[in-house]
Amino acid sequence: MQFTRSTPGQLGKPRPGKVQCLPQVPQLVCGVKVTQVGIGLASASGATWSPGCLPHPIPMHRGAMSCVPSGFVPLGLVLLVCGAQGFLLPNVTELGELLGRYQRAEPYSRVRRAIPREDREEILRLHNQLRGQVSPPASNMEHVTWDEELERSAAAWAQQCIWEHGPTSLLVSIGQNLAVHWGRYRSPGFHVQSWYDEVKDYTYPYPHECNPWCPERCSGAMCTHYTQIVWATTNKVGCAVHTCHRIDVWGEIWENAVYLVCNYSPKGNWIGEAPYRTGRPCSECPPSYGGGCRNNLCYREEAHHPTSETEEMNEVETPPAPDEKHAWVQPRVVKPTKPRKTPAVTYMTQIVHCDTKMKDRCQGSTCNRYQCPAGCLSSRASVFGTLFYESSSSICRAAIHYGILDDRGGLVDVTRNGRKPFFVKSQRHGVEALSKYKPSSSFTVSKVKEQDLDCYTTVAQLCPFEKPVSHCPRVRCPASCGDEPAYWAPVIGTNIYTDTSSICRAAVHAGAIQDDVGGSVDVMPVDKKPSYVGSLRNGVQSESLSATRDGKAFRIFAVRQ
Repeated sequence: MQFTRSTPGQLGKPRPGKVQCLPQVPQLVCGVKVTQVGIGLASASGATWSPGCLPHPIPMHRGAMSCVPSGFVPLGLVLLVCGAQGFLLPNVTELGELLGRYQRAEPYSRVRRAIPREDREEILRLHNQLRGQVSPPASNMEHVTWDEELERSAAAWAQQCIWEHGPTSLLVSIGQNLAVHWGRYRSPGFHVQSWYDEVKDYTYPYPHECNPWCPERCSGAMCTHYTQIVWATTNKVGCAVHTCHRIDVWGEIWENAVYLVCNYSPKGNWIGEAPYRTGRPCSECPPSYGGGCRNNLCYREEAHHPTSETEEMNEVETPPAPDEKHAWVQPRVVKPTKPRKTPAVTYMTQIVHCDTKMKDRCQGSTCNRYQCPAGCLSSRASVFGTLFYESSSSICRAAIHYGILDDRGGLVDVTRNGRKPFFVKSQRHGVEALSKYKPSSSFTVSKVKEQDLDCYTTVAQLCPFEKPVSHCPRVRCPASCGDEPAYWAPVIGTNIYTDTSSICRAAVHAGAIQDDVGGSVDVMPVDKKPSYVGSLRNGVQSESLSATRDGKAFRIFAVRQ
């Protein structure tokens, strides 16, 4: 299936058999007006799923006690009320309560669901399965549950048969994935999987690439169906299907088209943010989950307390257990608020495997530091070239071949070196590198040094930025640098600091280390910014600076212990 992208603010006419997408929806994040990518409408001629229209729920009518038999009153009870009128009954109040179970002012009814139970289970199961298998793995991915309020809102919108996201008043607080098509049967899971399959066009933004906003890298027509499905903080979903007798799909009238609406909460696809944090599964779950983890997802065990049932009787007597009271509670409507971006510890060093290729971890950004495991010498992952390695080479085995690592693993810095016309084979340190006589992207590897610092060392002194990239040693900071005077150990900026700032005091300010114990940090030199904003964090007050002419900058990262 081919894909096309709609121009923002302009809708394109659909072509048969192709997916069309919606324009973008403005949102406000952290005080900055950005655009939330519309999660898109997928359409596919010649494909459908849905048995047909769902009937509307049967309306409920207010009734009254009557001696005329009805479908809601057992015949024996009607005769008992009409004929005896309590003559043989010692407690007429008890009788009224018993009859009230059958004759209610607003009787309960079984409302037809907006989506069949088996479809609902398939959608929910597939969402959690796909969220648990993301790559790179997620450290804070939450388990998704079904929400009936979201289902009802999805059903209400699907019944409008309007080919766009909506309603507008609801989009400020929910995310939404949509699809419409007609023809042969397709299950809901088919469409959920097709949304997720946009992953092939998506490149995950690692923390060191978010400067401070994460880049949006989608090589296909659209990736926002995928990112909504795997948005870590989204933990509720509700979907509905509706058969539209006529629906206008960008100027073309489709008859008997099946419309799928899935609503999500909390909403995802915030521009400038990664869909989830990468790391060991469940290592950064919210505290409310109490450490629970299931299938790589943050999971909260639900306590179920079954209600004891009482057997209904034909005679009127005091039942052995109190009658169950049905209370219909309207869910509390929470006013949507702007998502609050909580500062999180970020890492520059990426943990890789023996067979991880450089091109798989280094696309469209400056490559930096990697942690290789032990045992890569016996791996069969390929290495191409000598000194300059081809981009499809294993990072860790290239480092062993070059001689900066051995079979025990360790840290390696990677630098991209552009295209080379060919790559020469050789055998070094137990690794055989192959040749490749065709132009391709290349990289080099270098050893990561470790160095102890005092509270006053700056990046300008240690490893100033030089284009295209500079590598700094992993540094160890002493304790109590936060107590040093700002005159001798200044900190200028927030998140990104001037290269004349104290490295160790900036590390305390950024939360990469604790001031009372110190510790190791990774430093990434970057080009200068036009201005720097000061802030008070972790007991360290940083300064502001604008209109800088000289000097560069740096970012600082925590080290996994």
